Amino acid sequence: MILDTPRTRQMKQLASQWLQTAQIDFSMVAGDASFRKYYRLQTELGCWVMMDAPPDKEGCRAFIDVTKRLRDAGLHAPGIFQTDLEHGFLLLEDLGDQLYQPLISSANADSCFESLFVALQNLAQNVYYKGLPVYSRDLLQTELDLFPDWYLTQHKSRPFSISEQLIWEQCCALLIDSAQQQPQVFVHRDFHSCNLLKTATNDPGIIDYQDAVLGPISYDLASLLWDRYISWPRERIERWCEQFREQLQLDVTATQWQRQCDWMALQRNFKVVGIFARLHYRDHKSGYLQMLPRFWDYSLDILRRYPELADLSDLLEQPEFQPDIELN
Repeated sequence: MILDTPRTRQMKQLASQWLQTAQIDFSMVAGDASFRKYYRLQTELGCWVMMDAPPDKEGCRAFIDVTKRLRDAGLHAPGIFQTDLEHGFLLLEDLGDQLYQPLISSANADSCFESLFVALQNLAQNVYYKGLPVYSRDLLQTELDLFPDWYLTQHKSRPFSISEQLIWEQCCALLIDSAQQQPQVFVHRDFHSCNLLKTATNDPGIIDYQDAVLGPISYDLASLLWDRYISWPRERIERWCEQFREQLQLDVTATQWQRQCDWMALQRNFKVVGIFARLHYRDHKSGYLQMLPRFWDYSLDILRRYPELADLSDLLEQPEFQPDIELN
């Protein structure tokens, strides 16, 4: 059920104008971690999706820009049929609602990943990236800082001491150096099974890409493999990383590439833990706290594998840093 608010009334009026009919069935498709919402609009002539992005909280221009980049590269981003940038509404192609997340299982992951790896290669090699925001050292560090600021200080009430902060900063420097040394390509920045849809043609459909940047080539692969719903055995992660290295013919050894993927995943997982805590305390979206343990386990698993990160591993193994919610 859609609440009757000035915003939804404005949306319905605009939809009727764009589609030239008042006979529209509106249903909520999804929201996300931002303030955007999506609605399915069904008429006798077909289905569309309306993006509701309140302009005081979310912009649409980046979404429009990245959509064109993806579609120009032959990727299946939704077509944009109408725009109202002043009020923050877009009328989009309906890609359906068959997310990859419930489709992927241990038994079929290799076959599911075939089309996703092709899309990843296309993102890295064919999407025009000039003019995108750069995944700079400052931005990578800002994301890492979410972990001590929101998870440790706000959620656990256990900020780093001065000596612990030094250990953290040394780890951050290693992760950022690794990210900066990689080939810099188009990065979706949230390429995972809940932002990918199984489509009848030009599979997969891709959504939620408005935060795309020019950044490390391992980032989107790490987003896919260190998933929020499925924890893969280490052997499979390493095999998929190697498969992608060979697919892109990267000029780096298998060992070097695995380190780059692991350390990119670690940067992202620390960021995610911080974001989930921030969503709870700042944005009052408490459901994300239940996902903390998986990303915490991901982080510790990677830390334990590298002697250079042993000090931080030892520090975060202490009970006072552990998540409060058990992983199901």
